[in-house]
Amino acid sequence: MTEINQQALDVIFNDARTHSAWLEKDVPDELLQKAYDLAKIAPTSANCQPMRIVFVKSDEAKARLKPHLAEGNVEKTMQAPVCAIIAHDMEFYNELPWLFPHADAKSWFEGNEEAIKQTAFRNGSLQGAYFILACRAVGLDCGPMSGFNNDGVDAEFLDGTKWKSNFLINIGYGDSSKLHPRSPRPDFNKFCKIA
Repeated sequence: MTEINQQALDVIFNDARTHSAWLEKDVPDELLQKAYDLAKIAPTSANCQPMRIVFVKSDEAKARLKPHLAEGNVEKTMQAPVCAIIAHDMEFYNELPWLFPHADAKSWFEGNEEAIKQTAFRNGSLQGAYFILACRAVGLDCGPMSGFNNDGVDAEFLDGTKWKSNFLINIGYGDSSKLHPRSPRPDFNKFCKIA
């Protein structure tokens, strides 16, 4: 494995920002698929792949999402070309026979509600983070957020599934002129230790 170059590091980390204002520029569905196809390669425990995404893109879908957003998240979400509902499937283990064929991993979860809950949430959250990095890698900006009514979003968009919403990501081409200066980040020695 070789280290990626500085330009790639800048795109994914150093120059990337959390955006709240968006340019009026469509995000092609193919680009969302490209980002997903990158994110799905990253590791999850036993390749469980619990993340599920609903891309809220049409005006009609945004109108359905709007009542479930915290007041401070309404304008930026309605302006964003896409809002991704990052969810996790509470029945992800049903896919394990083909996702992790070299062990009977499905049996690790069947009937074990605590293991299902922890694994789905932890790995779905991890995949959501991978998806943010993948969006950045394909040239998209992101504005991840909480600040919404999970039960309302689940009823509106995930009804009839075993999916549970985790967080939202506004996706598009950010208006950099509206960014605040980057907030501080802690030094390694302040928040880390090597044991």
